[in-house]
Amino acid sequence: MQKTVIDQLGNEVTFNYPPKRIVSVVPSQTELLFDLGLDEEVIGITKFCIHPIEKFASKTKIGGTKKLLIEKIRDLKPDLIIGNKEENTQSEIELLMQEFPVWMSDIKNLEEAMKTITQISELVNREPEAAYLNHLINAGFTDLQTLAVTKHINKSVAYLIWKDPYMFAGRHTFIDDILRKIGLQNVIDLSRYPELELSQLITHNPQLIFLSSEPYPFKQKHINEIQLALPNAKVMLVDGEMFSWYGSRLVKAVNYFFHLQDELY
Repeated sequence: MQKTVIDQLGNEVTFNYPPKRIVSVVPSQTELLFDLGLDEEVIGITKFCIHPIEKFASKTKIGGTKKLLIEKIRDLKPDLIIGNKEENTQSEIELLMQEFPVWMSDIKNLEEAMKTITQISELVNREPEAAYLNHLINAGFTDLQTLAVTKHINKSVAYLIWKDPYMFAGRHTFIDDILRKIGLQNVIDLSRYPELELSQLITHNPQLIFLSSEPYPFKQKHINEIQLALPNAKVMLVDGEMFSWYGSRLVKAVNYFFHLQDELY
């Protein structure tokens, strides 16, 4: 049967329900689909959709999140494509929308991530599974917020996502919301992902500097480099997936953040 829904960008999407041939063009949402039990239905994924790894190997790769292989997607004849406003390229998504049902998410905080888990489950007929995931996420992050207060964490932080130029997670990003949820205050008050020199960062005087494992692969040598410029800050490598993947990875993120809070205590 056909089903019509409104996606998070306000687009009307009509598709065969439940969909049997899904292409997912966002890694965190791909992982969610597999965790909802859609082993056979997901037929196309990006080269960055690496979780779970055993599923990654067996699925058709349709390019990267920002550079999709449109012809490969056409060959797969999907009955639903699931993407995200920030992670995918607008022109490519608009092209696909002319030929296929495309459902788009737009996520800036934990609450919107949980709403997305629910809405995706409604697209694919997996509501009970999604409700359980959201229960775990909500309970876990509620505990993390309570612990942040109990442990008086409340430290200032700068979160780097890129080098040459240095780029930071600023306001109105999912990463910014997660930092707040675990008791940290983002010193970068500009919107989205601003570029700053280290000399500019010094004026913000963060107590902590997080170097994300993705999208730029920061390493120990970068810690040493930044520590020289900001000797009073604690510079740490952190798992970028835990801060920026907004699907079922959030269940695993809870345990990661419990341990991270202990390091900051």
